[in-house]
Amino acid sequence: MYKVFVNQNVIVLTNKVQFGTKITVLPLKETSLGDIIKKLKKRKTIFLYHHNPNKLIYHFKKKLKLVRAGGGIVKNSKDETLFIYRRNKWDLPKGKKDEGESIEETALREVEEETGVKNLVIINLFKYTYHIFKKGNKYYLKETTWFNMETDYDDELRPEFKEDITKVVWKSKSQIKNIKNTYPNIKLLLEI
Repeated sequence: MYKVFVNQNVIVLTNKVQFGTKITVLPLKETSLGDIIKKLKKRKTIFLYHHNPNKLIYHFKKKLKLVRAGGGIVKNSKDETLFIYRRNKWDLPKGKKDEGESIEETALREVEEETGVKNLVIINLFKYTYHIFKKGNKYYLKETTWFNMETDYDDELRPEFKEDITKVVWKSKSQIKNIKNTYPNIKLLLEI
């Protein structure tokens, strides 16, 4: 199962048929992107079904132009997590992949650019998240590859103002649980 967010609405890609009076289930391969967007305007959640769980994201990616991004869930020596504040929302540092760059290089570069944090080490691949955004008249699917990272950096944090980042902070587990204004994908990643 995959969740693809469109603002606060969600498309659930599933190989299990859901039943319920207020549930919309559509065939993944046969349903156009236009129909998906129309249905999402009427319902907060829709389900796209395909019998093969290994082909869910493959078939969905064929419907939109894919934009790849990399980011980090960065921990310091105090087990705090690095957050950025952008456009009135708490977020994790991430950004678009440049041509010729590996996704690992993207994640490391973007975290450093957006926060000023150095000495980053990737521990492992954590998860992928998906969301749809509109630019002009076209819809795009952003696939973000998230890595668990560590750093021993304890110097000044520097928000990348040109990217609308106004704050960079370390947050403890208890502070993270109290975050309200963030994106659905961040809630999914951090289970908040």
